Amino acid sequence: MASATFIVHSVQAFCFRYPLSTPVVTSFGKMLNRPVVFVRVEDEDGHVGWGEVWSNFPSSGAEHRTRLVNEVLAPAIIGFVASQPQTIFEKLTQDTAVLALQSGEPGPFAQAIAGIDLAIWDLYARRRQTALWKLLGGQRRQVKVYASGINPTGSRQMAEAALRRGHRGLKLKIGFEPAADDANLAALRDLVGDGMLAADVNQGWSIEQALELGPRLAKYNLTWLEEPIRADRPWQEWQRLRERISVPLAAGENIASPAGFAQALGDDVLRVVQPDIAKWGGLSACTGIARDIIGSGKIFCPHYLGGGIGLLASAHLLAGCWRRWPARGRCQ
Repeated sequence: MASATFIVHSVQAFCFRYPLSTPVVTSFGKMLNRPVVFVRVEDEDGHVGWGEVWSNFPSSGAEHRTRLVNEVLAPAIIGFVASQPQTIFEKLTQDTAVLALQSGEPGPFAQAIAGIDLAIWDLYARRRQTALWKLLGGQRRQVKVYASGINPTGSRQMAEAALRRGHRGLKLKIGFEPAADDANLAALRDLVGDGMLAADVNQGWSIEQALELGPRLAKYNLTWLEEPIRADRPWQEWQRLRERISVPLAAGENIASPAGFAQALGDDVLRVVQPDIAKWGGLSACTGIARDIIGSGKIFCPHYLGGGIGLLASAHLLAGCWRRWPARGRCQ
């Protein structure tokens, strides 16, 4: 077993892009390719860990975040001695707070730090020769998943392919022309039967549109309606929406502070809370938040749309919190 402390020897980010034959379509834009930013960290004993930085938007964002890691953040921690991953997360967050504010880029800085944090946690688990989900306190290595990213065009074919792969739950992107959204929801409900069906508006509606269109979705028996309005709208708007519609509301991928999550857990507006560990907080911040979500009686369902490293880290967090879940708190 490795010693309790470790010294960061190297940190390097790598940027890749994969062209898509079918773009990923959301209510606010298209992804014509899938970018990823992977982070590799190594300690002075030769242990290696991998993480991932959220980098979907804007189109040039992946290259920018790669340079943030390599040119700004990596030099700040090479040679740093740590005994816990949280120490490095806190150092990077505190040391770059003014720079992030001065540059008007708190998001990219938080995402780059989150990717480093995931890599440090991976290294930390490898040093202890322990699976990350076990290190986080989990007792079961399996988690439930669903098929996400189902486009508004060709949705039935995408859903059928997902079901053939073994998925039992689906999430459709809506927030487009209402008649087309209805047709797609009806088709997917028919396909999945009584199984899970959720819908994601990607912040595409105004509060007026959400109040008009949201109640119409009750007939589809949705497991949740995700980000129907902008994440930064006044909480009173979210409360109004919760009072008017019966579909459970979900959000969290665009919450980027402990105070924001505290507000989300402070009442019954959200049924499903979805932190994105590669977008803000990494495992150092989001593990505690996940436990708070579950402790509040809500459903913890980590959000992720990126490469395999971030997805796997999200699955480890989900498995790491499994033993703490009440029966009603399971992400399907």
